Amino acid sequence: MTSIPGDAADVDAASPEGRRSRTGRDDSLRSRGRPGPTPADRGDRARRVRRRRQAVPAYAMLTPSLIGVFVFLLVPVVAVFVLSLMKWDLISPARWVGLDNFVAVLTSERFLNSAWVSVAFALLTIPFTVGLGLLLAVGLNRRLPGSSLLRIVYVLPWVCAPLTLGIVWKWIFDPTNGALNAMLGRRIEWLTDLSLAMPSVAFVQVWSTVGYVSLFYLAGLQQIPVAVTEAARLDGAGPARMLRSITLPLLNPTTFFVTVTSVIASFQVFDLIYALTRGGPGIPGRTDVIAARIYDEAFVSLRFGRAAAMAVILFVVLVVITFLQQRFFRSRLTYDLS
Repeated sequence: MTSIPGDAADVDAASPEGRRSRTGRDDSLRSRGRPGPTPADRGDRARRVRRRRQAVPAYAMLTPSLIGVFVFLLVPVVAVFVLSLMKWDLISPARWVGLDNFVAVLTSERFLNSAWVSVAFALLTIPFTVGLGLLLAVGLNRRLPGSSLLRIVYVLPWVCAPLTLGIVWKWIFDPTNGALNAMLGRRIEWLTDLSLAMPSVAFVQVWSTVGYVSLFYLAGLQQIPVAVTEAARLDGAGPARMLRSITLPLLNPTTFFVTVTSVIASFQVFDLIYALTRGGPGIPGRTDVIAARIYDEAFVSLRFGRAAAMAVILFVVLVVITFLQQRFFRSRLTYDLS
């Protein structure tokens, strides 16, 4: 049997040498007036050794994933925090400037406009995404013919790359040769009109994510015990009352999850904006969200320090929003549906 050097169980307890060694240690302890190890103690020691031996291959198999998390997640996060305190343009050497980047960002009209645009984009997309996702899930939960096919159709836009969807929808919204204007029989500047650009982009975002939300709500609906809904029906509760008093409270964990992920996704959206409007129209741009501003600041203006400061501010804002959401839902979450 393989032994672990330095451990009290180096010698197999079942071997003659192990029995003699154990007996000698027990006699020595008794001669000093202390009780020797009991069979339970020896069993615990053997289990600890066995667990230690089993942990070695487990950690060996986890090592590639841990290296990936460290290199591609933790290191970039730390690098962004450090870069936010420096001035760097990829050409000249980086120079330490402290909090100057944060002061410049927080006093910049372009960044403040991007912050308001991101908030408006989230307010336009999240209520519709969550509400429509719930309605679609309620319909799918009725198990009508074709429900399985509809699940696939609903989730397809979310599976596709946002940049690809943006290119397709840019053609649909094209004022000259677009499919939408051809159907309406009139020319409408969907992506260049100052009043239509944001609603158009928000519509595409809702269309692409509502299927993702509906699948989570469908899973939550299927976890609600049938006995609860049957008892409510026997008490005379109608569909509206059951939705308000039974379904929605029991779906609070799902609502918390989809709301948090939707807020994070809406504040981090970039691919769709880049493909559709590139932050325009107008200066400052009507669809110039924070993620688009970070891209422009870093790869167009080559001010990587300010771009990193914007990323840090966005990170802090998302952490605060998530914390507030968690506090709001804390007393409303019901995980035990039995």
